[in-house]
Amino acid sequence: MIVYEKSKGLTDTPLSYCPGCTHGIIHKLLAEALCGANLLGRAIGVAPVGCSVFAYNFFNCDMLQAPHGRAPAVATGIKRAKPEHIVFTYQGDGDLAAIGTAEIVHAAARGENITVVFVNNTIYGMTGGQMAPTTLPGQVTQTSPYGRDVKTAGYPIRVCEMLATLDGPAYIERVAVDCVKNVKKAGAAIAKALRYQADGKGFSLVEVLSTCPTNWGLTPAESLRRLSGEMAAYFPPGVYKEL
Repeated sequence: MIVYEKSKGLTDTPLSYCPGCTHGIIHKLLAEALCGANLLGRAIGVAPVGCSVFAYNFFNCDMLQAPHGRAPAVATGIKRAKPEHIVFTYQGDGDLAAIGTAEIVHAAARGENITVVFVNNTIYGMTGGQMAPTTLPGQVTQTSPYGRDVKTAGYPIRVCEMLATLDGPAYIERVAVDCVKNVKKAGAAIAKALRYQADGKGFSLVEVLSTCPTNWGLTPAESLRRLSGEMAAYFPPGVYKEL
């Protein structure tokens, strides 16, 4: 009897993420959601620059590479040209909430019928650990060695709360992957977001609170505790909009 097998939504290519990084969990959840809803055969993913830059090697569906921050704009073009396909973006916080702020805000405002998986680990991961728009107050990074000072750097951007003020989005939820219970909730949220698109309801975004042990300078276990404590306190999980 098979107790567990790898999702057919993922290729056999070994993941290139750092040890303890939870991108692998999120990849698994997205792949399972696509397969569970029988959407894999018509799925098209868009990944920009960042830790997910090699996502085209990992997902067993059509994938496109977008310039840094432009995944929502690219996804919009694909979905409008091929509305029968399921189009998703997979983006980090340095990408989506910094150079790609305009793209995500306007795609949401227009109510584009795409699904966005937004991975928030409060730091620029791939490029060496610089401060990101989601970096927490006081958090030490390569470009905030004394901790983020809100007097000069401002406050972290809460993407779900910001986008939920717009009329365009149909479904916005923030989840976490710090324990089995929350991983299951995250999987259900991603599956729900894809169903919203399949049903033509409009723009959906799932923000996933994730870890970055390498750039945080913590062990994987310590990183999960930080996620469930400090991160979840500033970025509370929950449904922020649902039509």
